[in-house]
Amino acid sequence: MSVGKRLYHYALLYKKTIIIALVMLTVSVAAELAGPFIAKKMIDDHIMGIEETWVQTDQGEDAVAYNETFYKREAYLNEGEQTGGEAGIFQIGLNFYFVDEPVTEAEGERSYKNGMLNFGTGEDAVSYSADELSTSEVLAFYRPEIPRMIQLVLLYFALTVVAAVFHFGQEFQLQRSANRIIQKMRTEVFGHIQRLPINYFDNLPAGKVVSRITNDTEAIRELYVQVLAQFFHSGIYITGIYVALFILDPTLAAICLVLIPLLILWMVIYRKYASKYNQTVRSKVSEINASINESIQGMTIIQAFRKEKKIQDEFEEKNTTHYQFQNKLLNLNSLMSHNLVAILRNITFVAFIWYFGSGALNAESVVTVGVLYAFVDYITRLFQPVTGIVNQLANLELALVAGERVFKLMDEEGETVADGKMDRIKGHVKFDDVSFAYKNDEYVLKNLSFEAKPGETIGLVGHTGSGKSSIMNLLFRFYDNQKGVISVDGMNIQEVPKQTIRDHMGIVLQDPYLFTGTIASNVSLNDPRITREQVEAALKAVGADRVLTHLEQGIDEPVIEKGSTLSSGQRQLISFARALAFNPAVLVLDEATSSIDTETESIIQEAMETLKSGRTTFIIAHRLSTIKNADQIIVLDRGEIVEKGTHDELMARRGKYYQMYELQQGKKAV
Repeated sequence: MSVGKRLYHYALLYKKTIIIALVMLTVSVAAELAGPFIAKKMIDDHIMGIEETWVQTDQGEDAVAYNETFYKREAYLNEGEQTGGEAGIFQIGLNFYFVDEPVTEAEGERSYKNGMLNFGTGEDAVSYSADELSTSEVLAFYRPEIPRMIQLVLLYFALTVVAAVFHFGQEFQLQRSANRIIQKMRTEVFGHIQRLPINYFDNLPAGKVVSRITNDTEAIRELYVQVLAQFFHSGIYITGIYVALFILDPTLAAICLVLIPLLILWMVIYRKYASKYNQTVRSKVSEINASINESIQGMTIIQAFRKEKKIQDEFEEKNTTHYQFQNKLLNLNSLMSHNLVAILRNITFVAFIWYFGSGALNAESVVTVGVLYAFVDYITRLFQPVTGIVNQLANLELALVAGERVFKLMDEEGETVADGKMDRIKGHVKFDDVSFAYKNDEYVLKNLSFEAKPGETIGLVGHTGSGKSSIMNLLFRFYDNQKGVISVDGMNIQEVPKQTIRDHMGIVLQDPYLFTGTIASNVSLNDPRITREQVEAALKAVGADRVLTHLEQGIDEPVIEKGSTLSSGQRQLISFARALAFNPAVLVLDEATSSIDTETESIIQEAMETLKSGRTTFIIAHRLSTIKNADQIIVLDRGEIVEKGTHDELMARRGKYYQMYELQQGKKAV
């Protein structure tokens, strides 16, 4: 499905609000476009209407006294009111002339000389006896028009108010629906991220993901708020103008239809280049966000190793590319927006002048001043929506590119989140001939087989890259093994929903991650199943109460991003208490004591014996002293098990474990 169709389907979710907005927009445009018709009526029927036929009548409503006789416009005459002959009033420049007889020929150039009003020149000239009217007499003849003109002015004002009110309403409704669409889209994108497998994030910087959820969805929001509103408004506005033009003069309206294919052709050409530029711009925005995020996270290292200049240069390279393509977009918009509209406007006015100059203003085809005014007004108005469409094409293309990026993320295959529960497992973990590779056939674990019985403590040791953490990744199903079977209580974990099996596991990482909130919320993760008493008990069980006693608000002490105001030992204890609060059947300590001071490690060690009871515990450790009491120690080397046994057994073999242990002891003795 194309990006446009998917964005359209999102709009359909709130079609009721959008339809209401479009109805209000239609009313607003109709009220606004009625203005020139009102002006035309005022000009033709009331300002220029004074030149219509006047007839003698008795004194009464709309009757005007002149030379002791009352005259009334034929348009206002009721049946039986005419008492005499016809008369006429004609204007030459700023002067008006009264002809007290029927005027049958009033075409051609007008002139007044020696009491005679002449129409035409040469042999075709026609003359009538006429009197020049004074200013007061002219105003008297205009007096019947004033109430009608006031009514039209009030109607025009009322329509302007209606247009403004409904325009506000449609904008409010569109903004409201756009906000709800983007809210839903962001919720779905963020929810989808939670379902993506861990390996998706291995090669994707966090800043790029953030950019898609924030920047790209905001660009899509502009599509629904600005672009959609402008396109609908312009479409209805242009349609209304063409309807009005066809009512006024079908021929000229047909000429103006040439604008439509020209506009479509321009949109096709514009999108061809704008799409390419916008793709690069959005990509660079993501890279810039990723760069900023990485720099902030690693600011300590950057400054410690004096890499400010290098990081600045790398950032400037991305920023310069972004700037260059923004300029290309700017040049494209500047070249093809204002210039295009100006050219189309000039072409239309040339056609307008040619049409009226060559054929419309002759004796056979008389066009009134009101019609001319309405035409000029509508043609001028016609280019307002055209300009609006042209100006929004950049935002349209930007939104489509942003939508493509967002939907590409949403199209990544996610994992089904299962709400199913199962009874607490016993914690019998077995690896049977398990092999695993992160990339193709580059296996990091090779034919591993071992067993951890319920309640046992298993130590995993080995040099960096030996595969210790990969075992935990497989156990938690962050990744799935390609060969062999991993079972828990006899169940193949690949046949159990990931969330279900993880519900019975707990983990403490080498670098503990704390969320913004409080110490208590970081222990419970706001899980309603974990009470405050359980939080306090978990913290006490790991000895955290002794380390956190100096905090002013205790377990309600605020924690900012990643717990940067806490020491590494405090963060690790909170992370340890978090795992215990969920009472897992299988507990994993991934080098959990490697970044902790000796005193804090001692506190954890004291609690370990109690905590191991009733659960299977895996300890990945560089400090071999932390696993001396383990029921089984597995020694890994390049993804293979090279030794297995208790501490005493392995020391007696004087193999790889013995060498590692003696080396650490030697370092401590220095």
